[in-house]
Amino acid sequence: MSRIGKMPIAIPAGVTVEFKNGVVSVKGPKGALERKVVGNVDFVVEGNVLTVKALDETSETNAKHGLYRALLQGMVTGVTDGFTKGLEVKGVGWKVQVQGNKLVMNVGFSHPVEMVAPEGIKFECPSQTEINVIGISKELVGQTAANIRSVRVPEPYHGYGIRYKGEYVEHKEGKTSGKSKK
Repeated sequence: MSRIGKMPIAIPAGVTVEFKNGVVSVKGPKGALERKVVGNVDFVVEGNVLTVKALDETSETNAKHGLYRALLQGMVTGVTDGFTKGLEVKGVGWKVQVQGNKLVMNVGFSHPVEMVAPEGIKFECPSQTEINVIGISKELVGQTAANIRSVRVPEPYHGYGIRYKGEYVEHKEGKTSGKSKK
């Protein structure tokens, strides 16, 4: 049995969880999320506690047991608190700004790079070098932040690029001038 799958999930007030026809849906104050469930797992709601039950003892079911418990915990957290992923822009003259639902990035190219926010995602720029990706789906917030980072991945020689907040980029030494051999 999965250690993670055995842990119960506390359901806060104002959140409802339903499991019908292989689809689990979670509704809360910030919105609603749905996920299709594949595998021999069942969801049991008792009061304000949700537990995931494995219906057999195969290794595939054991893996899905822990997976769906973790995904459900993320869904419950998303509809109550939401998720935020922060990014930093490092580069001379580089800046970002939000225009409506678009993120406009001037990051060293000859043209600004525009990225439209997917449905359920909101961009914020507290300063010209910071980006916050906000949403209720942990998966979508993380993927959108990864797509923004992929526009200019941090390079190891000067540290220019878009990085996650708190990400450490190891710097390389670069070329050194050596003595000529004669």
